Amino acid sequence: MRRQLSVVLKMLIVIFVIIGTVIMFRGAADNTGLATSGFYNLKYYTVLSNLLCGIVTLVDMLFLVIKKRRISVLFRLIAVSAVGVTFAVVAFFLQPMYRDMNMYKGGNLWFHLIIPVTAMIEFIFVDEMNWKGKDSFPFKYTFFSAVTSVVYGFGYLINILVNGKGEWPHTNDWYGFLNWGYPVGTVIFVVVVVFNWAVASGIRALTKRVNKRR
Repeated sequence: MRRQLSVVLKMLIVIFVIIGTVIMFRGAADNTGLATSGFYNLKYYTVLSNLLCGIVTLVDMLFLVIKKRRISVLFRLIAVSAVGVTFAVVAFFLQPMYRDMNMYKGGNLWFHLIIPVTAMIEFIFVDEMNWKGKDSFPFKYTFFSAVTSVVYGFGYLINILVNGKGEWPHTNDWYGFLNWGYPVGTVIFVVVVVFNWAVASGIRALTKRVNKRR
């Protein structure tokens, strides 16, 4: 029963990612800076993290259904922690700070809330995890899970160095990380990476606790 429920939720996650992507890519740019038009949406960590989650979930679902095996838990943790970062940053930081802006509008409803929450529930509470000692889900995986923030951060910085910062609304610093200069921007980058690791660590710890109780 647990495996069937896991497959159903994985299927829903893939469908949700498709819905969110279609809405986001067909929508027009708005003045909030939360959405742009067409393929330009691929510049956002939110969109990339949800696409990654959808791809990893699809591959894992196919492996589970067809080959009766799983892809590495490391890849699943990387994907779910990436959307976990998106969910946490919006829910606990951006939305409370910018109360006059709707962070859950259009495609962002799916990318900021529905997909991350569904993915974390499926991973933590439903997915079949086999705990065969401490090495089956090693703590070092949490460090690898921060790779999405590291890669995105370097890509973000390289784009600015190559093409320049630009001016709003056509700036390459669309998150405003460098508004206070490169030193502060570097600190923000480090904080985001550490936060990514913290989210992965929390997901791992909760998953371990839930599965040990079964």
